[in-house]
Amino acid sequence: MVMAVQAPQGFWRLHSRKPNSQLHPPQFLPPQPATSSRRKALDFSCTATGNDDYYLIDAEESAGDGFSFSGGKYSGEPSPSDEWFKRGKMVKAHPVFGSKEKAQDPIFGLKMGSASQTSDDLFRWFCVESGSADSPTVVLVHGFPSQAYSYRKVLPVLSKNYHPVAFDWLGFGFSDKPQPKYGFDYTLDEYASSLESLINEIGPSKISLVAQGYSAPVAVKYASSHQDKISSLILLNPPVRIRTPVGFRGLQNLLLILDAEELRLLLHDSYPKLTAAHANLPSTLSIFSNFLLGEIFSQDPLRASDKVLTSSGPYKMKEDDAMVYRSPYLTSGSAGFALNAISRAMKKDLKKYVEEAKEMLLDKSWGVQTTVCWGRRDRWLSFDGVEELLKGSKVKLIELPMAGHHVQEDSGDELGGIISGVISGRIRN
Repeated sequence: MVMAVQAPQGFWRLHSRKPNSQLHPPQFLPPQPATSSRRKALDFSCTATGNDDYYLIDAEESAGDGFSFSGGKYSGEPSPSDEWFKRGKMVKAHPVFGSKEKAQDPIFGLKMGSASQTSDDLFRWFCVESGSADSPTVVLVHGFPSQAYSYRKVLPVLSKNYHPVAFDWLGFGFSDKPQPKYGFDYTLDEYASSLESLINEIGPSKISLVAQGYSAPVAVKYASSHQDKISSLILLNPPVRIRTPVGFRGLQNLLLILDAEELRLLLHDSYPKLTAAHANLPSTLSIFSNFLLGEIFSQDPLRASDKVLTSSGPYKMKEDDAMVYRSPYLTSGSAGFALNAISRAMKKDLKKYVEEAKEMLLDKSWGVQTTVCWGRRDRWLSFDGVEELLKGSKVKLIELPMAGHHVQEDSGDELGGIISGVISGRIRN
């Protein structure tokens, strides 16, 4: 049964399914002695921008020079990136493995800049939280490549009843960006392990987990090992689909003309070509995995941020928002090196992670309340077959017709209301 429900802003459809910290100080300081178990009240908050047209079709692409460090648009005042940084704190989590030697350039052997170096003990993560620390925690996980900034419209909505925390993955935003081979290689296994370490710091009790895009399979892997800790799992445009070359309608036609054995042989022989249409990176991402071009393009702020983000949906970003995403690539080369490394790792391992996530979500024993929210204007991951795939599972499906791949960026207020409704139980199967 499909039921249409009116959201606070915009609209979406609910598909019924079968039932079945406190953060560390902002300075990079050595670990502090443990305090009492009760988390203290927050000393900062997130507020809405008051401008709802920050990410609209045909918005102006530029309002001035955002690239100059002197004489440009932000030369005499704080940039949007600076303002966003002030709203967050640094959290130390996940051990730095390896020899702890200073990172060197892989070609010339020269010592890398401070942005490519790490601390001697734990990695530093940039986190933005809102709401009361005594309210249920909601951890917001951005996709690849993006930043915690993408949840800026979701945070104030959730903060009314929850304690939302958004963070930058290692290699993105303001978090550490170690040179590959010096403590962190940006593999999906490392991201899964580091996610566990971070959640132990920012959400010591039971949490709800929201994960977007290509980070979703990593979140599913974490949830599978910590089902008792997860109150609700919400996935935003996750790569989960397996599609046959003939499509579902074509398969129905084949059933009319082939017997069971002939159909089995056809699908068996074709299976290597069926695997995970969603596990193939879009061209704007896969280019960064190339041996030479990837290293060059990952250092280009427009290719690494603007072009990637806008290629995933039908919208353009305004200059102030685009500048936040560009900032890491303008500051140093470490963000580009990290993007190059994660793109190569995803090209190698994403298919396995997508397959495993799909099997877990469809397993009848899956014990985590799970919802998939899908922006129908996604230009990276097709919606074809997703509804059919989840039919009969315990996973709830909600469509957001006006959103693209980055649902939280396109429909933040609306998504915040949906997340709140799912967690509270107001939105049910």
